[in-house]
Amino acid sequence: MGLDFTRIVTDNQSLVFSLAARFLRDRAGAEELAQDVFLQLYQRLDQIESPAHATSWLRRAICHRCIDEARKRRLRPRIALEAVPEPSVEGHDPDLLLSRQLRRMVAQLPENARMVVLLRYQEDLDPMDIADLLNMPVSTVKSHLHRSLALLRGRLKTQEISG
Repeated sequence: MGLDFTRIVTDNQSLVFSLAARFLRDRAGAEELAQDVFLQLYQRLDQIESPAHATSWLRRAICHRCIDEARKRRLRPRIALEAVPEPSVEGHDPDLLLSRQLRRMVAQLPENARMVVLLRYQEDLDPMDIADLLNMPVSTVKSHLHRSLALLRGRLKTQEISG
């Protein structure tokens, strides 16, 4: 008895798309990457041991594909960052201006640092899991988090002073 691919897609499509959309800030690009990642999973379904393994595989695959895509776009930009609409967010954010501002700042982080921040604060993964997922030392993950948060705090303070 094999795994139910339709069920895996249903259970994980929001995770895969959400990571791609927040990282790339491009809905169409995120949809395309998500489809590619699910196609890759389908082609390797016989190597997937359980639904949990599928989720882990998908999270790892979309992270690496997003980083690769961002690097390609840096060499050949597709669309200006300002032209991309914000991804929809469930729930109510009391300060939408700050939220948009913070998302723009996160989007300006280098690819690896941006993925580390998204995995930590969007996916709520601990640094050890992020290190495993991205094949990097835990110390590097912690450094990315520390430097990124310091940079974001500094930018927010600078904007508060000038604004």
